[in-house]
Amino acid sequence: MQQAPDETQESVDSKSLLADRSFWGIAITQFLGAFNDNLYKQLMLLMAIGGIGAISKDDRQGWATLAFSLPFVLLSGLAGYLSDRYSKTKIIVLCKIAEIAITLLAVLAFWLYGNLGDYGTWTVLILMGVHSTFFGPAKYGILPELFTHKHLPRANGLILMSTFLAIILGVVLAGAIKDLLVIKNQAGQEDYSRLWIGSLACSVVALIGTVTSLLIRKTPAVQPQAQFEVADSIVPSPIRTLLVQDRPLLLALVVSSVFWLVGGLVMPVVNRLGKEQLQLQSDTKTSILTGGLAIGIILGAVGANLVLKNIRKDKQVTLGVLIMILAMGALSVWTPNGGLLLGYTGALLGLIVMGIGAAIFVIPLQVFLQERPPAELKGRLIGTMNFANFVGILLAGPIYQILVSIAGSMGWPVSSVFAMMLAMLLPILFFYRLPKL
Repeated sequence: MQQAPDETQESVDSKSLLADRSFWGIAITQFLGAFNDNLYKQLMLLMAIGGIGAISKDDRQGWATLAFSLPFVLLSGLAGYLSDRYSKTKIIVLCKIAEIAITLLAVLAFWLYGNLGDYGTWTVLILMGVHSTFFGPAKYGILPELFTHKHLPRANGLILMSTFLAIILGVVLAGAIKDLLVIKNQAGQEDYSRLWIGSLACSVVALIGTVTSLLIRKTPAVQPQAQFEVADSIVPSPIRTLLVQDRPLLLALVVSSVFWLVGGLVMPVVNRLGKEQLQLQSDTKTSILTGGLAIGIILGAVGANLVLKNIRKDKQVTLGVLIMILAMGALSVWTPNGGLLLGYTGALLGLIVMGIGAAIFVIPLQVFLQERPPAELKGRLIGTMNFANFVGILLAGPIYQILVSIAGSMGWPVSSVFAMMLAMLLPILFFYRLPKL
């Protein structure tokens, strides 16, 4: 009984990554999940921003970001525990089944929007966050269990690349769906009730993702006797002990959280940039701007995997954050009349460059966080990483509201927020160096 897993592992090790059915299972499942998450979240952000000419107090994107992120902060400890206590493959399949139910609730929330208003759609947004909270530790923690050290960096790069391709499609299609399905009523207000059609398509995507999750090799529970305590719901006790003993791991978590705080600011800033500063009439064109960041991350993932593979990981991290800072600096500059100096095309290129830097920065950091902890704690460490990252994204919600208010009170356009974001990354550029494994 003990020999079979060893033989299976040897056959998996000997084959190429792209010949591994489990790689395609996890990659496609993650792709479809990211597509649904980002389509729905971008719809909520576009609904929250208000129309052209809306003033800052009408912009509720920060609060929508907070609503989506809150479950990650509250439940990441439990999610990480479950991913170690049970087979990660089972958790992935169960999460995909739950996604079908949540997207069907989205259909209902939009169908009844005239009666429920934002209560229904924001409830679904929170449920999407709950789903992603439990999906995250399993989908990231399973990678070291499925793939060897030799294949892990490439698996991370390709899955990250496919994930951000899904983000591009989800975000851009959200704008296109809103342009296509949302009409104005007699009072001149937008009527969102027809968006149930788009949500029904998301249910089909969730169903397909459930099928592809069945391609993933079943992995055993790494710590089947683990016990959960309420005190462990934020950061489990073994992880707290590990982080006290392993300061480089703790610092990597902090850096990851700051990175995602800045990342959490980008989407609402870009949405407002398109609607307000560039005066775009089309939500599709605004969403294409946001998609530009994901395009850059795909290019950066390829570059990190091919062009930069012989450069030390700590140098890659420094190079990545430097590229991000330079791109943000360019995006922050405005003309005397309050327009964006780069214009629409220049902003799109600037966001692509920022995405390239983000990928070069985050891939080595993610591999470090996956491989550094002992095997029996990997799932809970990934859960803690999700917790740290979404503390950053959670804080990005109210921080966004504060920063746009500061910009408005100073008479600055929203592009000035990029300069404020740039300042958050300077300590990482000057003081952080990724340690060796």
